Amino acid sequence: MNKDLAGALELVNRLKAEADDITDADIGVFPPYAYLAPVAQMLKGSRVIVGAQNMHPEPKGAFTGEISAPMILDVGATHVIIGHSERRQLFGETDEGVNAKLKAALGCRLNPLVCVGETLEQRRAGSTEEVLMGQVEAALSGLSPEEVEKVVLAYEPIWAIGTGETATPDQAQQAHAFIRSVLTRKAGSNVAARVRIQYGGSVKPKNAADLLHQEDIDGALVGGASLDAESFIAIIKAREA
Repeated sequence: MNKDLAGALELVNRLKAEADDITDADIGVFPPYAYLAPVAQMLKGSRVIVGAQNMHPEPKGAFTGEISAPMILDVGATHVIIGHSERRQLFGETDEGVNAKLKAALGCRLNPLVCVGETLEQRRAGSTEEVLMGQVEAALSGLSPEEVEKVVLAYEPIWAIGTGETATPDQAQQAHAFIRSVLTRKAGSNVAARVRIQYGGSVKPKNAADLLHQEDIDGALVGGASLDAESFIAIIKAREA
């Protein structure tokens, strides 16, 4: 929940100019609902993906203040974040709710990015893998291997969101490898190898290269650092370092 409309358009215009020269990576922005339509219009025809930060599982109805998958698609966006840690922590998002939203997104051909991750207390208790397994299995419950392959997962350790703390490359890689092993049991090794798993948690230009070069880290879900065009572009280019 950042920037005004002018600031959002300035950011994506700068990103659009850079993205045309980057052909070996997918780049996306997920603005607040109020800016989805103008941002999508500005980026129409560019290489930059546009998505929403959340959605309701129902296509329409008496759900004041909510937005549906068809509405997101209707304004020109193609992706959606589901189960972000802030939604889970601040707004009571549940694993069951994540699963319902995921199925609704896939049913409308909206591309979902599903977030999973543990709290500091859970990590200290040694239950990181237990938490990740529960969240991934619950999110993907009832999905076929073909549907699983359409999902992007993002590992965002909650203790590293907005705190300035970052998982070490080894910690992040271990978590990503474990998530991929859960995917292997769920959908088979071929599907698991093709599913993108991104890292999110205080990603910055100075740590992006070390994170992105890990074997099972396929990209970054960037938070605060994406609000500055130069910082965001530096993270995108870090994969080449």
